[in-house]
Amino acid sequence: MDVRRLRHFVAVAETLHFGRAAERLHMTQPPLSQSILALERELGAALFTRTKRSVALTPFGNQWLEPVRAALAKLDALPEAARRIRGGETGRLNLSFVSTADYSLLPTLVQRFRALYPDVDMDLSEATSDIQIAALLRGDIHAGILIPPTHTALPAELAYRRLMSEPLIAAVPEQWLTSGRLTLVDGQLSPEAVIASPLIVFPRHVAPSFYDLVIHYYLECGGQADIAQHAIQMQTIISLVSAGMGIALVPESLRHLARTGTRYVALASRAPRLDTGVVWRHDDSSATLANLLEVLAINDDGAW
Repeated sequence: MDVRRLRHFVAVAETLHFGRAAERLHMTQPPLSQSILALERELGAALFTRTKRSVALTPFGNQWLEPVRAALAKLDALPEAARRIRGGETGRLNLSFVSTADYSLLPTLVQRFRALYPDVDMDLSEATSDIQIAALLRGDIHAGILIPPTHTALPAELAYRRLMSEPLIAAVPEQWLTSGRLTLVDGQLSPEAVIASPLIVFPRHVAPSFYDLVIHYYLECGGQADIAQHAIQMQTIISLVSAGMGIALVPESLRHLARTGTRYVALASRAPRLDTGVVWRHDDSSATLANLLEVLAINDDGAW
């Protein structure tokens, strides 16, 4: 159906005068009359009743007017919709994140992105770093917030930007402190106390960088880790600490995860630092990803 004829119909319906409608449309009256006649033939129904002195909508024309107005409004909105899609103001953003980010930069990132782009559908999913890398290579997600590998390079298809670096601290059972099983020195956990305590940690195949950072710290302290339990969720690790199964070395931002029976304390020896960054595909030209990276660039000095 010719959109021009629909606009001609609306103009005549709103003016009920072919001459004034023609002026509004910047055309002469005969082509307008022919356009309406052609539209009526296409529809198989009259849109107007005409006399020498008046023009009126037929019952059919009166009922059809609103659907035509709605259709034209949607057509008129298409250029603006295209502009918003090009600018990443609408659309979808698939973002994955490691569990540690949930207690550091992720809440601030989501809040700022939603404030700037409220019409973008953010699909957030928690996943370990290895799963995120695989998802990025398949094109399943736009970006990942992860702990970068330390001993292997990221695939060449991926780009990385560090967002923050934070020291590890110890999560220890409260009961161990009150009972005297653990003694703090100036409010800090000594290397000897770290080595003597059973450890709860991520499995290496799930978080190799994090695991290696923790194990290397034990070696620097002059001992080896006595791993009591593996767990793949940070909340689970803290729950096991509160139950008295052992201690855990966790990012400093985990202080935001309050749990009865668990206390967070600094490490007396030089604490290792954990990096967290964003990874994305070099060839991903989506506007929503570009906007995400722009938001992240606001604080790429690590001030999250």
